[in-house]
Amino acid sequence: MNQSLLAQVLQIATGSALILFPLIFIFAFSVHPGLLRPRLLKPEDIIRRARRNKWLQMGHSLVLLCTALLIVAAMHFLNILSQGSAAWAGLIGAVLAVLGAIFLAADKGALCLTMSALDTLPEEKFSAMMPGLLAMFSKKGWMILLWGILLLPVGFAIQAVGLLQAGALPRWQSALFLIGVLLVATPDGMEIINLSASILMAIAMIPHGIQLIATAF
Repeated sequence: MNQSLLAQVLQIATGSALILFPLIFIFAFSVHPGLLRPRLLKPEDIIRRARRNKWLQMGHSLVLLCTALLIVAAMHFLNILSQGSAAWAGLIGAVLAVLGAIFLAADKGALCLTMSALDTLPEEKFSAMMPGLLAMFSKKGWMILLWGILLLPVGFAIQAVGLLQAGALPRWQSALFLIGVLLVATPDGMEIINLSASILMAIAMIPHGIQLIATAF
């Protein structure tokens, strides 16, 4: 594969990642139960609502796969900011966002895929495992590392500030992306806010992704 063709393929892949990741987030947050009844949830509430909820398990599984797309997005912003005055934001933001994406994958693997496996157990056996599940969802022991997921929105927020500073994207796109990545970190039970944030990210990123794909040909 020559360099020109490789660059074309990479640009199309990057554009596709920017289109897909906010759409996956929209789907994942839209299938949460109680979407129009926002409230802060306790660990036990989170466990119970995930019990035998196939749509929720599917959404979480897609978010697990989405972490690869998030890394592509972070590296893209690093690249377009690397030559300007906001290069610092591109680099620092990329490091934090990539680490956050890794912790997001760990979170979905440790908690969400685990819940899908426990769906195969009868209720009495599931209930007997509740103390262990509460320890997991309360992030006891080394599970505390899963709080590293917060690095993801922080990293993207730094990159969004860099995009605004450098004018690398239209200001409205950078501003919507900044608002979206900050709001998407809203805690469990407030998914209507997460969903709104994902829609803002989609409005900001999908046109940019389409532009990348269109200019690759």
